[in-house]
Amino acid sequence: MRILIATSEVSPFSKTGGLADVCRALPVALKRRGHDVSVISPAYRCALRAGRPVEPTGLAFDVPIGSKIVSGRLLRTVNDHDVPVYLVDQPEYYDRPELYREAGQDYADNCERFVFFCRAVLESLRLLGGGFDIVHANDWQCGLVPAYLRLEYEHTHGYEQTACVFTIHNMSYQGIFWHWDMLLTGLDWKYFNWKQMEYYGQLNLLKTGLVFADMITTVSPRYADEICTAPHGCGLEGVLQQRRSVLRGILNGVNYEEWNPQIDPHIPGRYDVTNWQEGKAKCKEALQRLFGLPVEPSLPLIGMIGRLVDQKGWDLVGAILRRWAPVEPVQWVVLGTGEKPYVELLSQLAKEFPGRIAARFEFSEPLAHLIEAGADMFLMPSRFEPCGLNQLYSLKYGTVPIVHATGGLADTVCDASEENISQGRATGFVFEPYEAAALENALRRAIALYRNNKEVWAAIVTTGMAQDWSWDRSAAEYEQVYKEAKALHQAALEQRLAQNR
Repeated sequence: MRILIATSEVSPFSKTGGLADVCRALPVALKRRGHDVSVISPAYRCALRAGRPVEPTGLAFDVPIGSKIVSGRLLRTVNDHDVPVYLVDQPEYYDRPELYREAGQDYADNCERFVFFCRAVLESLRLLGGGFDIVHANDWQCGLVPAYLRLEYEHTHGYEQTACVFTIHNMSYQGIFWHWDMLLTGLDWKYFNWKQMEYYGQLNLLKTGLVFADMITTVSPRYADEICTAPHGCGLEGVLQQRRSVLRGILNGVNYEEWNPQIDPHIPGRYDVTNWQEGKAKCKEALQRLFGLPVEPSLPLIGMIGRLVDQKGWDLVGAILRRWAPVEPVQWVVLGTGEKPYVELLSQLAKEFPGRIAARFEFSEPLAHLIEAGADMFLMPSRFEPCGLNQLYSLKYGTVPIVHATGGLADTVCDASEENISQGRATGFVFEPYEAAALENALRRAIALYRNNKEVWAAIVTTGMAQDWSWDRSAAEYEQVYKEAKALHQAALEQRLAQNR
């Protein structure tokens, strides 16, 4: 199949979160499966300065944005394994310090910027020679792609066979704008209704994508179920219930070329499932020294990486840390940035209990790798988590995950219950409901097993390390969704043509 992946960010050219990593890794896996795949994304300032050669293609276009015509052009570069990446160049919209916001405020013209990008995607399908089987649009920034394909381009030569898949990476971000921004889209006002593009009197671009796509995916099977109900649906659960038959949950994969303790350049002791005890011991010592913790091999060391916000479970963790720090012989290493109350709490506890709690308020790729390798356990108590990646990294690195039973966390970590241990399936510790007492119970179960039953602990570690969460597995599932989307698109097209005769 010929596939174009449309995304507002793709690593290493632009990144604010996991979307960029998905749109870097998935095309490579699809190419390995024999598909002709390319990526299209805005030519942000950071994208043009990413250190990769960028060339003009000679391809340009003019599109209507409200009452004006705006010009753009396509640049070309390549990503891993020579996957083509097309950058939509329009300096007025994209030559800015950040992707979506600056100084804590969203750019006021974000709707216009991504209306333009979506129109550019549709024009690019033609400029790049047509014949695309799939355009795969991601998140609200690409929410108009399915609408334009269905409402404006469906009967245009070269577009008839192109189906659209739309992926939700996080329901919390919906691209909601005031109703007059509907004028920017150029679409008929009749589509601004509660069944299609309108949401409580406003324009909702995520909803638009959900309504008009041939198939919808999200980033884990559990999350696909959760978003069909409140509160995880974030107000769009009704739309998703209506489209449940075309909604699929596909877990994100792990790039094992980057996250693999056998070849990781960021850790002092490389290891695999055969020698993990020696390798992790070296990494644990290095981690303790780097964070100023006492080098005590027998003490349980718990790692956490990510945003210090309630959604990531810090309302629960904060309460537990206050009680545990004075009395529990456990070490904690935290890496991340976030809300001021949690930064202040960790700073204070680290001063009062320097032998037990250490924190760095930054993001560092090398430190993230060292924490994954050096910690004994990795804590992810997220209130909700569409997919999550750190628990998958942790499994590969032999760092036992402790997670809340939500989204991708529930799909990828098998609780160390007596039954799962006896059947050799246990890979971590899972707690439910979302309460401090339940989290504390999971932590105590994990620490007790770590201290008192080395044989079972080793079995849990090795079972986790043997898991395959590669992008090859995910790509095979996307391939099936693409086939379904093609079939649905063709059937719907034939039905609409019959109705118009």
